[in-house]
Amino acid sequence: MKMILSGGITLLASVIFWTWFNVHFFKENVTDNIRSDTALLSDTVLLGLHYAMMLDSRDDIREDINNISKQREIKSIRIYNKKGLIVFSNNPQEVGSKISMSASSCWTCHKFEEPPATLSLPKRSRTYEENGHEFMSIITPIPNSEGCAPGVCHVHSKDEQVLGLLEMEVSTEAKKSILSTFEQVNILISFIVFAATFIALSLYTYRFVFRPINKLTKATKGVGSGNGFKEISESSPDEFGALYKAFNMMGLQVQDKQRELIAQKEEYRKLFENVPCLICVVDRNFRVIRHNMAYEMHFGKPLGRHCFRINKDRTEKCIECPVAKTFNDGMEHISEESGLSQNGHSIHWIVYTSPIRDYNGNIVAAMEMMVDITDRKNLEVQLAASEQRYHAIFDSIPEAVFVLDVDTLEIVNCNDPVLHIYGYEPADLIGSSFLNLFREEERQDYDFIVKNNKEIGPCSQLTASGRHIYALMRVSPAEFNRGGVLIVTCSDVTKKLKAEQQLIQASKMATLGEMASGVAHELNQPLAILKTISNLLSRKISKGRIPEPEILEEMAEGVSTHVDRASKIILHMREFGRKSSLKTTPVQLNNVLRRGFEFFSQQLTVRNIDVIWDLDDNLPEIMADANRLEQVVINLLINARDAIEERWSGESARKSERKIFISSSFNEHEIVVEVCDTGSGIPEQIQERLFEPFFTTKDVGKGTGLGLSISYEIIRDYGGNIHAVSGNGRGACFKIVFPNKAKTN
Repeated sequence: MKMILSGGITLLASVIFWTWFNVHFFKENVTDNIRSDTALLSDTVLLGLHYAMMLDSRDDIREDINNISKQREIKSIRIYNKKGLIVFSNNPQEVGSKISMSASSCWTCHKFEEPPATLSLPKRSRTYEENGHEFMSIITPIPNSEGCAPGVCHVHSKDEQVLGLLEMEVSTEAKKSILSTFEQVNILISFIVFAATFIALSLYTYRFVFRPINKLTKATKGVGSGNGFKEISESSPDEFGALYKAFNMMGLQVQDKQRELIAQKEEYRKLFENVPCLICVVDRNFRVIRHNMAYEMHFGKPLGRHCFRINKDRTEKCIECPVAKTFNDGMEHISEESGLSQNGHSIHWIVYTSPIRDYNGNIVAAMEMMVDITDRKNLEVQLAASEQRYHAIFDSIPEAVFVLDVDTLEIVNCNDPVLHIYGYEPADLIGSSFLNLFREEERQDYDFIVKNNKEIGPCSQLTASGRHIYALMRVSPAEFNRGGVLIVTCSDVTKKLKAEQQLIQASKMATLGEMASGVAHELNQPLAILKTISNLLSRKISKGRIPEPEILEEMAEGVSTHVDRASKIILHMREFGRKSSLKTTPVQLNNVLRRGFEFFSQQLTVRNIDVIWDLDDNLPEIMADANRLEQVVINLLINARDAIEERWSGESARKSERKIFISSSFNEHEIVVEVCDTGSGIPEQIQERLFEPFFTTKDVGKGTGLGLSISYEIIRDYGGNIHAVSGNGRGACFKIVFPNKAKTN
């Protein structure tokens, strides 16, 4: 309606303006035509009277004026002189009368001090009404013509421009009638146009605007009232058609969202009802106004009852009430409560409260959610007892136990024996790095070893006093305070290692004593050659013969070579005989095998024992002490030599039957060294006792029983394993296995 009203008003204003403009323009045009026609007629009359005026023929002038004024539209024709006196008129009664200079017909010119000679036509004309009729009057000046001024009879001077005035009055009734008809017709047409346009606009608006909007309004109200969405089926190619499509799409989306909201509401209702926590809604009077199923199952029918009466069987509000706090400050609160269940058992729960507000933001209720923590409380009691037992066990372990951060190796916790073993108070070590217990130059190596090995040792560590001790470590990953840790158990094996070192050293001395004859033979050869060279030089000099330079150079080289050989034998004996350090370095097992054989080769050569080699040149290195491993190799060679001697002592065996096989190999998991012989082999019943201390199968006085036992401990110290097998016609075969920690392709 606003659109129709605004459009109608605009249309009406436009039609009125257009009608006014047409009528006004036509009226002006008609008036101009009347004025022009009257002026033309005045000029014609003036021209018609010109000749009579030139002759001053008054009768002819009167006759012409009377004849011309007989026309129906002409009311009057007057001629004035310069003084306003009517000289001629079609009305004889007016002749001789005088018009005032201030009259409307004269004022136009005489308002000026010097009347103008000419005026425009609109200024020379006027319109007036008389007896209900409209007339137009035009004043035409009568100029002083050249043919008149020179005449003898004429009284006007040559300088006068206007001699008089011709006034003609004509009726405008005929034109006015036409104008009135035109005005009526225009108004009628304008009314018809306005009415037709307004009706068309109203019908169009009703059909193409009001009805579609009404449909959309009804459909929108249907969606808003929750009665469901009904699709608008009418299609239209205009903007309303696009609006229908958009509305249908929106309605379908709203319908889907409504379904989702209903489903979500139902889901929330089910969650509220079926949540295992006890939930209730309490009003400002602390009365329960809503609750879930778990709350009802626990407390019965609580509606309308006070929460403090239901939960704790109190007659008044709790002193420290989280619900009251929520009502006071509008914040969420939490508290831990205790009470008795219906069967009299002690129960514990945690209460969470949150405010419920109305549309204006005022707190009208509070939601109270209770979580039963009775089982957790019982577990806490049990956990406290368990933790107490754990600390008692942790501190009573005789070995030092460290709990380390898995990434930084920072000491998180340690037990009391740390004081006895390392001399540090446990509280002083917590927060420091475990690597501080190692030598500074070894810390970077042990940072990797501790993080990646399960067993370490024996390794050297420092006590609070700076004393070196040897510890055997076992590393186990675990969880501590929700983070990854390493539990490191350290056993002080310093005394044990010293005892083992003494046994090992005794074994070395026994081995050196056993190899004394072989070493003496090794040293005797270079000494004999040196003696021969010395005697040769003495004889040459005593005879006064000086050897040639080439021979002297060859003798000098021989002396140097055999001195180096003797020094090498002595150095090897000294290195073998010294006490081994427990520091580990990268060791190539093939080099250890070759050095051990080189030290023991003379013992095998004099007994016609051949050694068969099968070494892998790409063998990875291991972390160990080469001197200690060399002792293992020599012990195995001694046992192999004795086994071969025992089997082939009473028989004439060929050299091909007196052999020792030494081999090395590796795969991605392990490195293997084998030392096998062609002796008698190992009886099955004693294989399990081979590595026991002081166990030997040799005759009394020929063996201590420590060789294999010491070898076993040395191999185990470096993470390896050794075992013996017998078979395949070879006699005994000792197999040493180390883990391969190198990166292989």
